[in-house]
Amino acid sequence: QVQLVESGGGLVQPGGSLTLSCAASGSVLRINRMEWYRQAPGKERDLVAGITSDGSTNYADSVKGRFTISRDNAKNTVYLQMNSLKPEDTAVYLCNGYIQALDYIQRSYWGQGTQVIVSS
Repeated sequence: QVQLVESGGGLVQPGGSLTLSCAASGSVLRINRMEWYRQAPGKERDLVAGITSDGSTNYADSVKGRFTISRDNAKNTVYLQMNSLKPEDTAVYLCNGYIQALDYIQRSYWGQGTQVIVSS
Protein backbone atom coordinates (compact mmCIF):
# COMPACT_ATOMS: atom_id res chain seq x y z
CA GLN A 1 0.00 0.00 0.00
CA VAL A 2 1.33 3.40 -1.05
CA GLN A 3 -0.08 6.71 0.13
CA LEU A 4 0.50 10.26 -1.07
CA VAL A 5 -0.31 13.09 1.33
CA GLU A 6 -0.28 16.74 0.26
CA SER A 7 0.09 19.69 2.60
CA GLY A 8 0.81 23.40 2.48
CA GLY A 9 -2.32 24.82 0.92
CA GLY A 10 -4.20 27.80 2.27
CA LEU A 11 -5.36 31.33 1.69
CA VAL A 12 -2.86 33.81 0.24
CA GLN A 13 -3.12 37.30 -1.20
CA PRO A 14 -2.38 37.97 -4.87
CA GLY A 15 1.35 38.28 -5.38
CA GLY A 16 2.06 36.02 -2.43
CA SER A 17 3.78 32.66 -2.20
CA LEU A 18 3.02 29.15 -0.99
CA THR A 19 4.96 25.91 -0.94
CA LEU A 20 3.08 22.65 -1.33
CA SER A 21 4.50 19.30 -0.25
CA CYS A 22 3.57 15.77 -1.27
CA ALA A 23 5.02 12.91 0.74
CA ALA A 24 4.90 9.27 -0.30
CA SER A 25 4.77 6.56 2.33
CA GLY A 26 4.06 2.88 2.69
CA SER A 27 5.40 0.13 0.43
CA VAL A 28 7.54 2.43 -1.71
CA LEU A 29 10.38 0.82 -3.63
CA ARG A 30 11.12 3.51 -6.21
CA ILE A 31 9.50 6.82 -7.11
CA ASN A 32 9.69 7.68 -10.79
CA ARG A 33 7.86 10.66 -12.28
CA MET A 34 5.95 12.96 -9.93
CA GLU A 35 3.39 15.53 -11.00
CA TRP A 36 1.25 18.32 -9.62
CA TYR A 37 -2.22 18.86 -11.06
CA ARG A 38 -4.88 21.39 -10.18
CA GLN A 39 -8.62 21.48 -10.55
CA ALA A 40 -10.76 24.57 -10.18
CA PRO A 41 -14.53 24.31 -9.58
CA GLY A 42 -16.32 23.36 -12.78
CA LYS A 43 -13.10 22.88 -14.70
CA GLU A 44 -10.99 19.96 -15.81
CA ARG A 45 -7.96 18.70 -13.95
CA ASP A 46 -4.87 20.23 -15.54
CA LEU A 47 -1.21 19.33 -15.30
CA VAL A 48 0.76 22.08 -13.57
CA ALA A 49 4.27 20.63 -13.37
CA GLY A 50 6.16 17.36 -13.50
CA ILE A 51 9.57 16.08 -12.47
CA THR A 52 11.33 12.87 -13.43
CA SER A 53 13.53 10.71 -11.23
CA ASP A 54 16.65 12.40 -12.65
CA GLY A 55 15.28 15.89 -12.00
CA SER A 56 14.05 16.91 -15.43
CA THR A 57 11.07 19.25 -15.16
CA ASN A 58 8.22 20.56 -17.27
CA TYR A 59 5.59 23.21 -16.59
CA ALA A 60 2.27 24.43 -17.90
CA ASP A 61 2.68 27.69 -19.80
CA SER A 62 0.45 29.47 -17.28
CA VAL A 63 2.89 28.86 -14.41
CA LYS A 64 6.29 29.04 -16.11
CA GLY A 65 8.60 31.46 -14.32
CA ARG A 66 6.36 31.52 -11.23
CA PHE A 67 6.21 27.90 -10.00
CA THR A 68 9.10 25.53 -9.29
CA ILE A 69 8.79 21.79 -8.80
CA SER A 70 11.50 19.93 -6.89
CA ARG A 71 11.98 16.64 -5.09
CA ASP A 72 13.86 15.22 -2.14
CA ASN A 73 14.42 11.56 -2.91
CA ALA A 74 15.70 10.82 0.59
CA LYS A 75 12.37 12.01 2.01
CA ASN A 76 10.18 10.61 -0.81
CA THR A 77 8.75 14.10 -1.12
CA VAL A 78 7.99 16.45 -4.00
CA TYR A 79 7.46 20.18 -3.59
CA LEU A 80 5.76 22.93 -5.55
CA GLN A 81 7.04 26.42 -4.79
CA MET A 82 4.45 28.91 -6.01
CA ASN A 83 5.37 32.58 -6.32
CA SER A 84 3.55 35.63 -7.70
CA LEU A 85 0.24 33.89 -7.14
CA LYS A 86 -2.81 35.09 -9.05
CA PRO A 87 -6.53 34.63 -8.34
CA GLU A 88 -6.70 32.28 -11.33
CA ASP A 89 -4.31 29.93 -9.50
CA THR A 90 -7.13 29.17 -7.06
CA ALA A 91 -7.82 25.43 -7.20
CA VAL A 92 -7.42 22.12 -5.44
CA TYR A 93 -3.85 20.98 -6.05
CA LEU A 94 -3.29 17.24 -6.35
CA CYS A 95 -0.13 15.19 -6.40
CA ASN A 96 0.27 12.22 -8.73
CA GLY A 97 3.14 9.79 -8.55
CA TYR A 98 4.32 6.91 -10.71
CA ILE A 99 5.62 4.67 -7.97
CA GLN A 100 7.05 1.20 -7.98
CA ALA A 101 5.90 -0.64 -4.88
CA LEU A 102 7.53 -3.59 -3.16
CA ASP A 103 5.81 -5.95 -5.62
CA TYR A 104 7.94 -4.29 -8.34
CA ILE A 105 4.84 -3.08 -10.17
CA GLN A 106 4.64 0.62 -11.08
CA ARG A 107 1.26 2.25 -10.55
CA SER A 108 -0.14 5.75 -10.55
CA TYR A 109 -1.10 7.03 -7.14
CA TRP A 110 -3.04 10.20 -6.24
CA GLY A 111 -3.11 12.27 -3.11
CA GLN A 112 -6.29 13.69 -1.63
CA GLY A 113 -5.54 17.27 -2.69
CA THR A 114 -4.89 20.53 -0.91
CA GLN A 115 -6.89 23.73 -1.43
CA VAL A 116 -5.16 26.91 -2.57
CA ILE A 117 -7.15 30.15 -2.54
CA VAL A 118 -5.65 33.33 -3.91
CA SER A 119 -7.75 36.28 -2.85
CA SER A 120 -7.49 39.70 -1.28
